[in-house]
Amino acid sequence: MSTTQVPLRILGKDGPRVPALGFGLMELSYQTYGTIPGEEQQFAILDRALELGATFWDTSDLYGDSEKLLGKWFQRTGKRSEIFLASKFGFVGGPGNVDSSASYCKRACDASLERLGVDSIDLYYMHMANPETPIEETMRALVELKEQGKMKYIGLSMVSSTTLRRACNIAPVTAVQSEYSVVSRHIEGAAGTDLLATCRELGVALVAATPLGRGLLTSTFSQGNDVGDERDARVKVMPRFLPENREQNIKAVGQFKKLAVEKGCTVTQLAIAWLLNEGDDIFPIPGTKRLKYLEENWKALDISLTDEESAKIKAFGDSVEIAGAIVPDRFADYVFRDTKEEVA
Repeated sequence: MSTTQVPLRILGKDGPRVPALGFGLMELSYQTYGTIPGEEQQFAILDRALELGATFWDTSDLYGDSEKLLGKWFQRTGKRSEIFLASKFGFVGGPGNVDSSASYCKRACDASLERLGVDSIDLYYMHMANPETPIEETMRALVELKEQGKMKYIGLSMVSSTTLRRACNIAPVTAVQSEYSVVSRHIEGAAGTDLLATCRELGVALVAATPLGRGLLTSTFSQGNDVGDERDARVKVMPRFLPENREQNIKAVGQFKKLAVEKGCTVTQLAIAWLLNEGDDIFPIPGTKRLKYLEENWKALDISLTDEESAKIKAFGDSVEIAGAIVPDRFADYVFRDTKEEVA
C-alpha cells in the first residue's frame, strides 16, 4: 500500500471530494504513445493505481479500447465503487470528426455505459465542441442524462471562456479539462481566453490535461533519450518533439531539471507538484503505461513548495523558449472553441 496520504479536494464548488491527483488512462490504450501494453500489464497498472489511492480515473471513448478495458477490470475486481470515473464523448471514429449534438451525446453515453459495464459515469465530459452546435443544445442533453442517472457531474473540455459561460447559464459545470503545465500556460492569459480565471469565477474545477507536456517534462526527455518506441506518434507529428525542435527543447527542460535537483525530486514530480500548489481547484491527471512512472508521479504528493520555489518555477515558465507549438497546425483550432449562437 502507499505510504502517501491521499489529499482530497472538492471538484468544483458543489462537486464530490476526489483525489487531488488523478490518473489519465490515454497512454494505456491509445497508440499515440507507442506500443499498447498487454492486458495483464494494463490490469497490473490499474490494480496498483487503486492500491496507491489514485482513484480519480480519466478516460474517453476516443482512447482505443480504454472503456472496454475498464469494464473488464470492474468485472474482474468488483471495485467500481472505489473509482471516481470520468469519460468523454465528441469524437466520431477518430480525432478528425466531432459531433456534440444532443442526439449524439445521448447515443455516445449509452455506448460508453455498455462498454464500461456500469450504470452511471461519475463525470461525463463533452470532449470537444462542434462549432456548428450551440453549446446550449449539448448542455441540455447532458442535463437530461444526469436526470436519468446515467451520469452524475457535467464536464467540458477544450472550450473557450465564452463557451463555458454560456454552458453555465444552462446548468452547473463541475469541471473543465484543458492542457496546463509549466510549459503550456495559455489558460492563464488572453491566448487561452483567460480560461483559468473564468473557471475560478464560476466555481468550476480545472482538470489539467497533459501536465507533463506530453512527456516533455520528464527525466527521460531531459537526458536526450527517446520518450517512446518506434510506434510513438509524438516524434512524427507533435511539434515539440520533431527533430528540428528536439535539441532546443532538451536544453530547455535541462534548465527545469536543475530546479528539480535543487528540490531533491525528479523533473516529473516537480512539474506535478507545481500544478498541485497552484490551487485546490486544479487537478492534474498525468498518465503512464509503466508502473515505475505511476509510482514516481504519485510521490509528487509528498512535495511541498514554498512561495519562493513556486515563483521560481513560474519564472522559468515565463522565460524559457520552447520550440514548436503544443499541437500540429491542423489541430490548432481544436482548443478554446466557441460555438455558434443558439437561435430562439
